[in-house]
Amino acid sequence: MKTLVYTSFLGIACLVAEVLNLRKFILPLCVLGLAVIFGLNVPDLIQLQSKSLAPASFYNGMVVVDGFSVAFSALLIVFAILLLLLSGDFYRKEEDKISDYMSITIFTLCGALALVSFGNMAMFFLGIEVLSISLYVLAGSNKRSVRSNEAGMKYFLMGSFASGLLLFGIALVYGETASFDLNGIAEYIANVQGPLSPMLYVGIALILVALLFKVSAVPFHFWAPDVYEGSPTLTTAMMATLAKVAAFAAFYRLFATCFIPSFPAFAWTLTAVAAATITLGNLTALVQDSFKRMMAFSGVSHAGYLLIGIMCLYGHTDAAIFYYSLAYGVASLSAFAIAILVAKATGSEKFEAFNGLGKKSPLLAGALTLSMLSLAGIPPFAGFFGKYYIFSEAFRTGHLGITVVAVVNSIIGVYFYFKVILAMYTQDADDKPVQSNLAYSLVIGIAVVISLIAGLFPSWFIGLLG
Repeated sequence: MKTLVYTSFLGIACLVAEVLNLRKFILPLCVLGLAVIFGLNVPDLIQLQSKSLAPASFYNGMVVVDGFSVAFSALLIVFAILLLLLSGDFYRKEEDKISDYMSITIFTLCGALALVSFGNMAMFFLGIEVLSISLYVLAGSNKRSVRSNEAGMKYFLMGSFASGLLLFGIALVYGETASFDLNGIAEYIANVQGPLSPMLYVGIALILVALLFKVSAVPFHFWAPDVYEGSPTLTTAMMATLAKVAAFAAFYRLFATCFIPSFPAFAWTLTAVAAATITLGNLTALVQDSFKRMMAFSGVSHAGYLLIGIMCLYGHTDAAIFYYSLAYGVASLSAFAIAILVAKATGSEKFEAFNGLGKKSPLLAGALTLSMLSLAGIPPFAGFFGKYYIFSEAFRTGHLGITVVAVVNSIIGVYFYFKVILAMYTQDADDKPVQSNLAYSLVIGIAVVISLIAGLFPSWFIGLLG
């Protein structure tokens, strides 16, 4: 609870700092503030590790603090700190608006924190809207770029339709259960005599469609490549990491808490969606020549892998989803940070921009190689164990078919990740140097170290919720 409250105050403090003409202190204030908030979260993490954390609720059950929310809140705060460290240089030419960018980033985190700790449908919807509206603004924030304007408008229009479906679904669920509270909804569904009503099923289906859009799952993924490519790269990194992880955490919390009895009705649908998402994401990524579009379709395929975790609700896959989110997030952040540096040096986001990076900047090339290997699921990196835990849960709960589809697609996915690696080490280098600064080097180093530690000692992280 205190994590969400303090983060909200931090976002307001950014705006106040602008009014007081303390613009140059805004970025250090945000990073330090989030570091302090993470520190306040550490005692809960210690209790979670020792299995002594007692769940609690606030504001009449609107916000729930339990092991799930504590673990995901800590992860999201780490992602936000790394993104903010990249912001200083990325927005250097727009220092007069730095307070806007920083505060919107903080409010994006507020929405994400609400999504991992909601106990009520009203807080669930509020979290999604705070997160989404912030991203609509950031996607179109480069007003001099037609692609950014298009990305912002496309994301806003399609996101608005998804929000409408979500709200309609919540209304139907409320109309049937007479409750916004997750526990109240769960109690009603558990005590129904006979089959559940069609209205409830329609409501759940509409909520499911909206969430599939938010996580860019097939067939609701068409916005992702265009929005990822057109948005400023730092915003793309935020969408691919912080926003996607928060959306999946909310997806799991909602269905695991109150919709498990109705889940068999959607099992085959979700299986087909997961299989299509994994397959189409990987096959489409194979033919891309832009790094950002490749990462967009890579994100679609990873959404499919995480959907397998949602399918296995009966197996309590929260730990597997958390670990996979950690592995995917840190690898993606490192990759996008390096892509920003390469684009700054070469003016291009194509694969050719990475040609010869192994000779020009061996450390950056090495870090990007580790990130690509982790995303591809190559041992001993965290990405491998993330897939292993997800696939193990799927196999254990009887989802053999989707497990086979996922394993085959993981092999296919290796190809497009290696396109970047081969460009760095086998193509001729140009004379454009790629330089990093302290902030970027720190973010890339932290992300790579976390990925290696998580890969070498996966039990440390899986044990938080396992």
